Amino acid sequence: MSSVAIENLVEIVEALPTELQERVVEHLREYIADLQDDQRWDASFSRTQSALEAAARRAKQERVEGKATAMDYERL
Repeated sequence: MSSVAIENLVEIVEALPTELQERVVEHLREYIADLQDDQRWDASFSRTQSALEAAARRAKQERVEGKATAMDYERL
């Protein structure tokens, strides 16, 4: 983000009463944390995407070959 955008954001927040400033900052912290979490998940999935696809292909093939069995949810 450009410093101009940050300056604009600061001006907007500073124009609010103190209580609202604190609420806005808390919401921004939570929002940024969520975005960072999303980035970590995206990075994790992109690193494992080919392995996940290979596992799905194997499972599908095993099902076609009759090697797959229904999941027993009671044993989980």
